[in-house]
Amino acid sequence: MNKNIDDLKILIDSKTLNDRIKSLADEINAIYPKDETITIICVLKGAVMFFTSLAKYLKMPVKMEFISLSSYGNSTKSNGKVKSINLALPSFEGERVLVVEDIIDTGLTLTFLMNFISQNCKAKDVKLAVLFDKKCARKYDIKPDFCAFEIDDKFIAGFGLDYCGLYRNLDYIGYFEE
Repeated sequence: MNKNIDDLKILIDSKTLNDRIKSLADEINAIYPKDETITIICVLKGAVMFFTSLAKYLKMPVKMEFISLSSYGNSTKSNGKVKSINLALPSFEGERVLVVEDIIDTGLTLTFLMNFISQNCKAKDVKLAVLFDKKCARKYDIKPDFCAFEIDDKFIAGFGLDYCGLYRNLDYIGYFEE
C-alpha cells in the first residue's frame, strides 16, 4: 500500500521534538567531561536531522563521522539483514564515541554496528543515543544509553525518518495508521 503525506498523523510536533533533544543533550553533557573530545557517529540517512540538532547543544569538543547501514530497504519492516552501504571509520583508539541513530526497534542494525565498533575501532568508550526506542519490537539484547522518546509499534516518518525515501524533511514526527 502506498502511503502519502495526507495519511501521516502528527505524533510529535516540532517544538516538543526540539525541546526533548535539547534536554537529551543536557543528559549527555552531564556524562562527558567538557574538556574531552567525543566523536559522534551519524547513522545515515535517518539520523541526520537528530544528529545535527543534538550536536549543536553538546558542550564538549565534537568530531563528526558518518556511516550508512540499512535493514529496511523500501519496506516498513526490517528484512532481517544489515546492509553495509558505507562503514568506513577511522580508529578511535583511546577516544570516546557516541553513536547517534534515529530509531532502535528489533535491535539488529545497532547490535551489528555496536559490535563492529567495539571489535574494530579500539574506542575507550562507546555509547548509543537514539531518538526513538521501540522496545515492543526488540529481538536483540541491546539498550540505548540515551533515548529521547519511547514509542509503541507505529511506523513513523519525518525529521529524518522516511517511508520509501520520502518525508525525511518534515520538522515533526508522524505515523501511518494501519
